[in-house]
Amino acid sequence: MTDAQPRPHVLTDLDGDVWRITLDRPETGNALTPALVADLLAAVRARPERARVVLLLANGPRFCVGGDIDSFAGAPDPGAFVGRLAHDWHEVIRALLACPVPVVAGVQGAVAGAGVGLMGACDLVICARTTKIRPAYGAIGFSPDGGTSWALTRALGAPRALDLLLTNGVLTAAEAHLSGLVARLVEDDELRATAESVAAEIADGPVRAMVRTRALVRTAAIRTLEEQLDDEAQLIAESAADPEGREGVRAFVEKRAPDFRTPR
Repeated sequence: MTDAQPRPHVLTDLDGDVWRITLDRPETGNALTPALVADLLAAVRARPERARVVLLLANGPRFCVGGDIDSFAGAPDPGAFVGRLAHDWHEVIRALLACPVPVVAGVQGAVAGAGVGLMGACDLVICARTTKIRPAYGAIGFSPDGGTSWALTRALGAPRALDLLLTNGVLTAAEAHLSGLVARLVEDDELRATAESVAAEIADGPVRAMVRTRALVRTAAIRTLEEQLDDEAQLIAESAADPEGREGVRAFVEKRAPDFRTPR
């Protein structure tokens, strides 16, 4: 008799053109373990070719509370264990940032530690109104990982990011929305439906042009205007030559809705 297969910590399904990835370790607040990190990386990489959007969700009342601190405490060599987990987690962040289609996230409950960086790696974050965001690294004597310092600094600016990180502070969903860390606020009971609706709406659009747009927005803060203008000229030319662009222009001239899934 063979041992039963371990329960996966990440669920995936294809809903039309949307590749839904759901963290499924609700009893721990979807805390990060080596197994969950490996499952999430595999899920991102397994996106079917036909999927035009990735939708990241989490089961349970909390989106992601960061690393599983119990596993840190039990590690014979905490430095090596946490370093390896951070290295593997950063591959997840890189995979999301480099995803060839837009990434939407629906966030609820509590977000802490590396979960904040996970939010920052997504293109459009929809947040439940009662969500609380707390980096919490200082509470256990750690510095940030998972792109958390990057995401917070880009959204809040260095002074506010340091205030949050050094004082073990908390951001409400409303504050995160005002700062730009999250794109939209919705009522808690509307989160999943709204996230799915937004993902489906994006899937109807010109996803390759959206990915080019994402690249421009991410580099805008660290580029000169001249550099940004050069990139804009190059990428809009690529978009115009792309079947999506050709379809969009043709549909405009013909006074009809464009079909970006199957350009005519």
